[in-house]
Amino acid sequence: MQVWPGEAYPLGATYDGAGTNFAVFTEAADRVELCLLHDDGAETAVELRESDAFVRHAYVPGVMPGQRYGFRAHGPHSPERGLRCNSAKLLLDPYAKAVSGSVRWGEEVYGYHFGSPDRRNDLDSAPHTMTSVVVNPYFDWGDDRRPRTEYHHTVIYEAHVKGLTMRHPALPEELRGTYAALAHPAVIDHLTSLGVTALELMPVHQFVNDHRLVDMGLNNYWGYNTIGFFAPHNAYASWGDRGQQVLEFKSAVRALHEAGIEVILDVVYNHTAEGNHLGPTLSFRGLDNPSYYRLADDPRYYTDTTGTGNSLLMRSPHVLQLIMDSLRYWVTEMHVDGFRFDLAATLARQFHEVDRLSSFFDLVQQDPVVSQVKLIAEPWDVGEGGYQVGNFPPLWTEWNGKYRDTVRDLWRGEPRAVAEFASRLTGSSDLYQDDGRRPLASINFVTCHDGFTLHDLVSYDDKHNHANGEDNRDGESHNRSWNCGVEGETDDPAVLALRARQMRNFVATLMLSQGVPMISHGDEVARTQHGNNNAYCQDSELAWVKWPGTDADGDTGDGGLLDFTRALVRLRKDHPVFRRRRFFHGRPVEGTHDDLSDIAWFTPEGAEMTQRDWDSAQASALTVFLNGNAISEPGPRGERIADDSFLLMFNASAKQLEFVVPVDHGQQWQVVVDTALPEGVPSQTDDKVRAGDRLTLLDRSLTVLRRPT
Repeated sequence: MQVWPGEAYPLGATYDGAGTNFAVFTEAADRVELCLLHDDGAETAVELRESDAFVRHAYVPGVMPGQRYGFRAHGPHSPERGLRCNSAKLLLDPYAKAVSGSVRWGEEVYGYHFGSPDRRNDLDSAPHTMTSVVVNPYFDWGDDRRPRTEYHHTVIYEAHVKGLTMRHPALPEELRGTYAALAHPAVIDHLTSLGVTALELMPVHQFVNDHRLVDMGLNNYWGYNTIGFFAPHNAYASWGDRGQQVLEFKSAVRALHEAGIEVILDVVYNHTAEGNHLGPTLSFRGLDNPSYYRLADDPRYYTDTTGTGNSLLMRSPHVLQLIMDSLRYWVTEMHVDGFRFDLAATLARQFHEVDRLSSFFDLVQQDPVVSQVKLIAEPWDVGEGGYQVGNFPPLWTEWNGKYRDTVRDLWRGEPRAVAEFASRLTGSSDLYQDDGRRPLASINFVTCHDGFTLHDLVSYDDKHNHANGEDNRDGESHNRSWNCGVEGETDDPAVLALRARQMRNFVATLMLSQGVPMISHGDEVARTQHGNNNAYCQDSELAWVKWPGTDADGDTGDGGLLDFTRALVRLRKDHPVFRRRRFFHGRPVEGTHDDLSDIAWFTPEGAEMTQRDWDSAQASALTVFLNGNAISEPGPRGERIADDSFLLMFNASAKQLEFVVPVDHGQQWQVVVDTALPEGVPSQTDDKVRAGDRLTLLDRSLTVLRRPT
């Protein structure tokens, strides 16, 4: 076999049509072997003799796409110094573009012997671990163009590749649960009919099923256990894992783009699947443990701000390079449109505290590729001072956990929720205005993958996670949920009607709020997990979306909620007053030719809210006036934006209330939404409501009135 010196950059395996260049970083190892793996179990070892700035490299002519490979790092195994090299362990390439196989759990993949953590384990891991794959970078993107949807036009749909598609009746069985399923017309038609503009995929970076879960007969279904930051997860490919997963993922992105749908990836750059000091040796640990991980004062152990056993070392230039190279790769080569960063506060921990000025944010800010896509932070981690909602830099948007909590509190009847609800409804200026950000920095959501589904939010007071095998100890215990009087499933028509109304209330509130709405997959058809609020390990029908019309008994599911959700997304799309790019002024806006304030707040009696009204512990109802004639931001060509005006009437109390239509903000109105109706949207729109009229709002309901421009 010929072996040429090759190049130190780019890292990973780079196929050029005639052979492949291999490059891997390690400062800890004394020498590194490239192992080319054969289907009969044999391997050919090539020592990487060339080294530039601790990058070992070689070019091997004739190595083609589909070739499996790994590395063996020879060097010090001295855990007390944080060094864990072990040439008996076949290591994944941190820059592998594809990964083949899965981990077969056993002592072979660990660097120590079970029962004796200090004794080095020299069992060969090659037959038991995953392998890297050389991929063909060439792909016909055709005329693919990024939708580049602006935030004020964005509706995000958070989904799991498998969970969204596994039970869809229109999909061929061989495609269900795969990237190809995302590209199927049935799935795309559902997303476009719903009005979705961005599909936010739960982790598709190559991840590992934890040893503990596999022993329990479960899986790491959610996928927040990354081992390959460049590789699409191979189990989501319908036709092979020797690089086919890359082609299939690209094809799905191309199809979604053609439908005008952006693709956002939920990415986990805060930790890896290698866990704590008792975890397996799969890649980073064996190559250069102290360069990749944040070690404790005693370097045998790891500092953990993620709850997973380890945290990546965010002040290491090699970790920062890895993350930035990965982000750029997914944008430039895979054509994705943005990222949602899991436990993003950990990325800001350059030393101990969360630091808005950390190196990671500096790199993102100045990067000409990454800075131009959607960047969404989950603004917390489990470390000290980790709750950072509202504290990320101006380039970033954030999952607004305070929005979720406040909206839940309002509709379950918590006292003193109205004042904070007003801030959340109008874009959370208290969180985002002081650093130059705008309402669109707030990613609004009521539910997401983590926690109750929308159906379960109104059906359970307590979590029911026994299926997870942890005696119901896992998952959040304070869910701000309300079961409407009965825990779990019921046949009581009054309870069912209230639950349906509450779901419509949540959907309507989300779509009428300033900011960017995010829907959790299946909520539009009232998906249930039967009270499990932590289905991270439930790769089963418990977590998969049950589509309307999939029951053998002919049950069509909640098609009514689906129609209502579509109608509210459409209402939002049609009216810029619900998706403003600037915060409200709370006064008349100069140059808009309207003497009325751009927003006003009223009691149910039609009187303007006073401080005493806001402070009232009993306040659970209010009316909001949104002035479509007082939108201060211009259109894309500098034109004035004018819209209809709206009155939003919220009755979150436990009793029926009369609302008076304010007398000075429009003479004639039309009811366009009424969540007290089973369909949520009046079928007759000719009935007019006049200033001073009294409207009776059912307990826990929402009514929207429109006044044409």
